[in-house]
Amino acid sequence: MADLLSTSSDWLQDQRHKHLARTVTYIRGPSSVELQATAGRTSFEVVDENGILQEHESRDWLVRAEDLVLDGLKIKPRPGDVVSETLGGVTHKYTVMSPGEGPPWRYSDVNRKTLRIHTKHTGEVG
Repeated sequence: MADLLSTSSDWLQDQRHKHLARTVTYIRGPSSVELQATAGRTSFEVVDENGILQEHESRDWLVRAEDLVLDGLKIKPRPGDVVSETLGGVTHKYTVMSPGEGPPWRYSDVNRKTLRIHTKHTGEVG
């Protein structure tokens, strides 16, 4: 018997990819790949060096793990990589990072097929 939750999760991911995604460019150094991504956000609470609780919000990108391929190799996001999105003739640059001590990405589903990449808006051109 099929795992109903796994099957449902796969179906939901396919629907997100078909109906809620837009084309972005993922960049690491001189390498890049265009892929479909869904914009999201995550709120983080971080205690700074003075013991003050600060709240941060990241711009997240949900992408299929199988699509994140650079130079023929499947990769995982790392700090400093860039996600570029063009809207209305303006190209927005989002740098992969995570406030606090956590990683800059996590799996967004139980089957580990979708990556949630945390970024910060760091510039625009156009």
